[in-house]
Amino acid sequence: MAHVAEWKKEEVQELKEIIDQYDVIGVVDLMNIPAKQLQEMRRSLNGKAVIRMSKINLIDLALEDCNADKNNIVGLSDHMEGQIALIATEMNPFKLYKILEDSKTSAPAKPGTIASDDIIVPEGDTGFEPGPFLGELQQVGIPAKIDKGKICVQKETVVVKAGEEVSKQVAATLSRMDINPMEVGIDLKAVYEEEAIYTSDILAIDEEQTLADVQNAFRNAFNLSVNAAIPTDETISTIITLAYTRAMNVGVAGAIVTSETAEPIIGLAQAKMLAIASEVADVAGAIDDELADKLSNVAVAAAPVVEEVVEEEEEEEEEESSEEEAAAGLGALFG
Repeated sequence: MAHVAEWKKEEVQELKEIIDQYDVIGVVDLMNIPAKQLQEMRRSLNGKAVIRMSKINLIDLALEDCNADKNNIVGLSDHMEGQIALIATEMNPFKLYKILEDSKTSAPAKPGTIASDDIIVPEGDTGFEPGPFLGELQQVGIPAKIDKGKICVQKETVVVKAGEEVSKQVAATLSRMDINPMEVGIDLKAVYEEEAIYTSDILAIDEEQTLADVQNAFRNAFNLSVNAAIPTDETISTIITLAYTRAMNVGVAGAIVTSETAEPIIGLAQAKMLAIASEVADVAGAIDDELADKLSNVAVAAAPVVEEVVEEEEEEEEEESSEEEAAAGLGALFG
């Protein structure tokens, strides 16, 4: 049997203790993170999470030994690529992912680095005066010229496409232009919690879209509750208001006189009477003097409104129409 170094046994034991101590265990990639920035990130996580770097095979052994108590934790071994470290915390996995993503910072492109996204040089003044830098830009494929005593990039240019390697010359040019296209930070590969493995694509939540989805779900649930007349703390007021409005509409349309409907029924009847009278007003003897006087008073009162506030009236009619359509939409499920 091959001899196992004592330090390896101790390392596996310490890793197991960390895994046993915390409910949420993840694997992170620390590749290409400068030591200074890594220390700053560690400090920002102090009291929130523990990061432990180790050899991948030793982490695998520790996960296997802990799998009996934490079923399926060995699944983290499938996500160990790069410069792997364990991260242990009591935070929700989604919160942990967000904290790590928010802590990432921009950094210069290093020669040999693979670009995760297109590296773009924007159009405009570089701030450099005419000189050798103009030729340097042109050599890496950036169209540039002298304009008003300064070197200017003629159009936005992709100097390195996503997935391509950054050359030494491009890296030097970007550095001189103070363009830092790379993102440096702790890359969370996967997290274990309660027998489930969450990968980074699951943890990457669009907060604005999620909030919009929740709000939309609430609106749909609210409308369903109102339309189905299912009273809740949130919908009871709207249900009662809608029922009252419909009862009033039925009463007025059916000329059912009550203390609430009498006034609108009389108002509606009078409006219809005046409308009919206005149609025959030009016919001699069709209407009496009292009715003619009422028509005249209505016309005089309405004249300045038509001339001065016609747009406002149209807007009010549109709003009323929209409200009626909305009410009709809510009531569609009742029919």
